[in-house]
Amino acid sequence: MKIENHSLVSVNHVASPFFNERPNPDDISLLVIHNISLPAGCFGLPYIDDLFSGTLDCSADPSFEDLRGVEVSAHCLIKRDGSITQYVPFDKRAWHAGVSSFDGRSGCNDFSIGIELEGTDDIAYSDAQYESLIVVANCLIKHYPKILKQRITGHSDIAPGRKTDPGASFNWQRFRQGLDSE
Repeated sequence: MKIENHSLVSVNHVASPFFNERPNPDDISLLVIHNISLPAGCFGLPYIDDLFSGTLDCSADPSFEDLRGVEVSAHCLIKRDGSITQYVPFDKRAWHAGVSSFDGRSGCNDFSIGIELEGTDDIAYSDAQYESLIVVANCLIKHYPKILKQRITGHSDIAPGRKTDPGASFNWQRFRQGLDSE
């Protein structure tokens, strides 16, 4: 896997309108792992793409009513089968972290890359998702050298009390063991 023009090559691309310029595009120094499923606990449906591209039909499911008018995005989504969709180029500020802080610095969207895993806090992630996440993370670490292994975190860690993802079902040890040892 490789990155050209701040985008992964050979993955699906769905453009999101929900991004803007980073205050300092040279300060990409954090990787945030999230989870998402729409409706909650349902996988393999088109609604995540719809949400991130601003085309979600909020009448398609009663639970979507809370999403009416929400403008949110991530840089990438890794689906249950391991396939990857990119929504926002890495040099742009995706709107994934919300009110957040890491290492004493607030506004994590300014300096982070957000990767969503199709899943929930309490359903195990698939082998294919771990494999793809490890490949993407290693690629990002090589391309953006300020992203160090100790600067990879969960949404729950940068927004404690507000967010719980990627949840107890995410195996941090398995993920970290797959990262390159450099």
